[in-house]
Amino acid sequence: MSLTAIAILFFLIAVLYSSVGFGGGSSYIAILLLAGFAIQDVRMTALLCNIIVVSGSCINYFRAGLIPWKKVLPIVLLSVPFAFLGGMIELESAVYKIMASLLLILASLLMFYQVDQTKNTKEIGKVTLSGIGGGIGLVSGAIGIGGGIFLSPILHLLKWQTAKIISGAASFFILVNSIAGIAGQYTHNPSINYTTLKVLGIAVLVGGQLGNYINLRILDQRKVRLFTAILIGLIGLRIFITQIY
Repeated sequence: MSLTAIAILFFLIAVLYSSVGFGGGSSYIAILLLAGFAIQDVRMTALLCNIIVVSGSCINYFRAGLIPWKKVLPIVLLSVPFAFLGGMIELESAVYKIMASLLLILASLLMFYQVDQTKNTKEIGKVTLSGIGGGIGLVSGAIGIGGGIFLSPILHLLKWQTAKIISGAASFFILVNSIAGIAGQYTHNPSINYTTLKVLGIAVLVGGQLGNYINLRILDQRKVRLFTAILIGLIGLRIFITQIY
């Protein structure tokens, strides 16, 4: 797969994910793995693209007052240091691919069961939220994603807050975890392909800005989520089968 083709796919993913407050890390990883990129490049590229995309989303949610800091801080309290630790972990190629494929399939299933919660929210304990954030942060840092694709469905299932507030919280969660994950990777002095990063970074920057502008005015959130769930589920299954057989 050529770099141009990958850039086009990254652009489309950034448009879709940013329109619902995500960064697209899971799909970036899936594409890079299928394209045969080295694991180190996969993790670093996915996280940097995450940061580029969700930065705009966080600004939009912040301006709209949809990031309740007192409620969000317990979630990131442990997620940030654990994402850093996860970024420090170096997995063998085969182990990484199997782990990544299983997590993609899990994320796909969670997204299928995610529903928009607009009322009857429940108070969740700070310890529980910190535990959830820490667990997701560790796994996400090791794989190279921000973790919002796991956090958002879980918070919906727990009826933590309304759909828009959960999207705002997930965007901030993705941003800080992606930064922490990259910091963890830098402890190993990784070699970076700056040409690839520049091309893909520009693609997601443009796509992310377009998605932020759309911000669900055109696209239906449920359809986007369903399409994304099917996409990452199929890719995760393909990667898993390829590794097993």
